[in-house]
Amino acid sequence: QVQLEESGGGLAQPGGSLRLSCAASGFSFSDYAMSWARQAPGKGLEWVGGIFGDGTSTYYPPSVEGRFTISRDNSENMLYLEMNGLISDDTALYYCAKARGPWSIPTLISGQRSEYSDWGQGTQVTVSS
Repeated sequence: QVQLEESGGGLAQPGGSLRLSCAASGFSFSDYAMSWARQAPGKGLEWVGGIFGDGTSTYYPPSVEGRFTISRDNSENMLYLEMNGLISDDTALYYCAKARGPWSIPTLISGQRSEYSDWGQGTQVTVSS
């Protein structure tokens, strides 16, 4: 049974930083690409980055490129999202999601959760002074 559990969210000031974690279990972690996505109140699902199963490549949308960094520790079955230079628009519920293969990183253009096979419950990030 696949389980994804996010943690590390909270309140941050504009310009501040947070590090999110996602603990994965129930599958061969290194065999699957992983992504982070977010959903702000009243808005659709937005992909904020992905990483190949072996961790060799990462991808980001322009909205977070240069501010967010995804990493993974395949020995610990952990996925991370380092967020720097936070702005109010980063306020959202953040999810980690399991892709359907090692090199598959859908960008959620369709906004459909089904593009990924499994999702965590999310961790709230609020950016406010």
